[in-house]
Amino acid sequence: MQALISPNEKVFDAEGNVLGDRVAQVAANVFPVAPPLFWTPCADDVTADQFYWAAGQILPVPPPPPKTIAEG
Repeated sequence: MQALISPNEKVFDAEGNVLGDRVAQVAANVFPVAPPLFWTPCADDVTADQFYWAAGQILPVPPPPPKTIAEG
């Protein structure tokens, strides 16, 4: 599989910190894309918008922290 990386779109954690660049699409067959988009190999379980690209790796987006009783 190949992941399409969009370096102009950032992925943030629950606190608003930048994690990395958005995985915009995952496909078995790549097609031409305009810069700055680019393709990179990825595992079969990677899904768009559930993973991000940082430091040359594709990593899962962490889940948001659980709500406390006070947050309801």
